[in-house]
Amino acid sequence: MRRHPDPLILLRLLDLLLPYRRRLLVAAIALLVAASSVLALGQGLRLMIDQGFLAADGESLARTLGLMLVVVTTLAGASALRYYLVTWIGERLAADLRRRVFDHLLTMEPAFFESSHKRHAQMRVGEGAGAGEIASRLTADTSVLQSLFGSSVSMAVRNLLMLIGAVGLMLITQPWLSVIVLLAIPATVLPILWFGRRVRRLSRTSQDRVAELGRYATETLTGMRTVQAFTHESSARKAYADRVEDAFAGAIDRTRQRAWLTGIAMLVVFSAVGIMLWQGGQAVLDGEMTPGELSAFLFYAVLAAGAVATLAEVAGDVQRAAGAAERLLELIDATPHIEAPASPTPLPSPLRGELRFEGVTFTYPGREHPALAGLDLTIGAGERLALVGPSGGGKSTLLALLLRFHDPDQGTIRLDGIDLRELAPTALRQCLGLVAQEPVLFDATVADNLRFGNPQATDEELHAAARDANALSFIASLPHGFDTSLGPSGVQLSGGQRQRLAIARALLKDPGILLLDEATSALDAESERLVQQALDRLMQDRTSVVIAHRLATVMAADRLLVINEGRIVAAGPHAELMASNTLYRHLAHLQFGETTPGDRDTNASAPGSERT
Repeated sequence: MRRHPDPLILLRLLDLLLPYRRRLLVAAIALLVAASSVLALGQGLRLMIDQGFLAADGESLARTLGLMLVVVTTLAGASALRYYLVTWIGERLAADLRRRVFDHLLTMEPAFFESSHKRHAQMRVGEGAGAGEIASRLTADTSVLQSLFGSSVSMAVRNLLMLIGAVGLMLITQPWLSVIVLLAIPATVLPILWFGRRVRRLSRTSQDRVAELGRYATETLTGMRTVQAFTHESSARKAYADRVEDAFAGAIDRTRQRAWLTGIAMLVVFSAVGIMLWQGGQAVLDGEMTPGELSAFLFYAVLAAGAVATLAEVAGDVQRAAGAAERLLELIDATPHIEAPASPTPLPSPLRGELRFEGVTFTYPGREHPALAGLDLTIGAGERLALVGPSGGGKSTLLALLLRFHDPDQGTIRLDGIDLRELAPTALRQCLGLVAQEPVLFDATVADNLRFGNPQATDEELHAAARDANALSFIASLPHGFDTSLGPSGVQLSGGQRQRLAIARALLKDPGILLLDEATSALDAESERLVQQALDRLMQDRTSVVIAHRLATVMAADRLLVINEGRIVAAGPHAELMASNTLYRHLAHLQFGETTPGDRDTNASAPGSERT
């Protein structure tokens, strides 16, 4: 059974307010002045009726109205100042909280964003949340907290002060009438407690459903080409509509409970005010109190009733904000599995680039069979190593372990003799260059995407890297050259163009070790030729680990490894593997038919030949 978020969790956010304590102090003073001004209006109302209207004293009436005008002016100025300051503080807190969560998320390993917890189920600390849902938390949940700290808290404090002041002045004016109103106030506590728990639970459920809505929309819109290619639009509409209705139903359930909470509280309090007004009217008729005193008392009673009703409404906001705070703090509390050691070992300079796998075994969470099992492998400095084998054999897992996206369950990986776990992850990754099968490009200019490899790269260095990656000609043809925006994920470019930009980005980084994950598998023959030329330049004088399904692209490697079911089943040059390993020979025959790869390679060099 799901536990309810505790409103006290909001206290953990108070440290975000400490840098702005001066503004908080000024806002508190403005709030106190505004609340006092409202209470002073009740006394002005009493004087205006008793000493102005009933005494038929025009001078006293004018003086009282003048004083009330001063009070109202003070109230207006203090309220405006309070509103500006508390709204500023609320916006600032939301901005700081977004930054804190985002900064922490950058320390999490990729697997954290690639998994998603069950819908409507509470995420445990350290469990993946899914990138779409996390994005929803950064926007929707922080907006809830901004509303609380930028409005609701101020309203609560102001109304609490007015409640205390109004009750005090009522007791001074007419103690026995005050009892009627004061008896009603505790009666509102029961519905607040009863409905408050339900509101808290429904708020968390509603926020989870909104997050799922955002996650599904992000996933669908990102994969729009696939959705439309498979004519999946009607199914996507229905699935999104179902999630919209789930979110709507959750919001209505929460709103219904808040409506009951507010309505019952107001009914109880204003019923007491009605009874008090009847009793007070009798007292005026009997000469036991003046009409001005009754008017002032009524004014304070209405203030007290309104304050209690507002506090009841704010209680619902607090319950909702507690759910939002819990969801955001879960992200902040999530502990990365890949952490830098307290005293990381520095990498040698210059880096040699020797890699060793010693008895490495790794199993993905939630799976039974290991992706790598007892792997022993040494990659010499400057060696060009190719990994081949069927899909799911463990090739990409090997690269992920080198990048420390995961740590081995057993065994050790060493770089120049140093255990990767003794290195700071950022220091390790700075000496690694990755060119993936589907390179990630960002919604920025060509130059900005290339500078991911080297933020300080000059324009001359950008041009040189683009030229070496065979990308300069197509970049020059873009509307604004290097300043052309690529759009989301670089969708305006072909696969070969995106791949060449990824190679140029890696060239700018100038890594000591190069990791290529099927970098040419999805390209046409001409694009593959250009990309392969760029890769050959990139691999010069550095250790390279290449994953490839197209054997023709890796036959020139210093050594080929055949990996299957997480184990190395064969190793050696191409000709030796063709003669000695059945799996490699099978893979070669699937790609080259009955001819040998050597014959095919020879034929490919002839004019008019085609590559497979």
